[in-house]
Amino acid sequence: MASFFIRRPIVAIVIAILTVIVGAIAIALLPIAQFPNIAPPEIWLQANYPVPTQRLLSSLSLRRSNSK
Repeated sequence: MASFFIRRPIVAIVIAILTVIVGAIAIALLPIAQFPNIAPPEIWLQANYPVPTQRLLSSLSLRRSNSK
């Protein structure tokens, strides 16, 4: 059997090309409904920062203006 394809390499190339074409058609015709919907991973991040008081803000602004 191998000697047939060695003597006729064009036949082997045509069979390989036909196999690829039939495979591409089969993949295109596969129903997608059989596969589940896959949601991308999500990360939920929540950070709580305390609200600065007026005294803290004024002390920070005074320190900054004095340091210049």
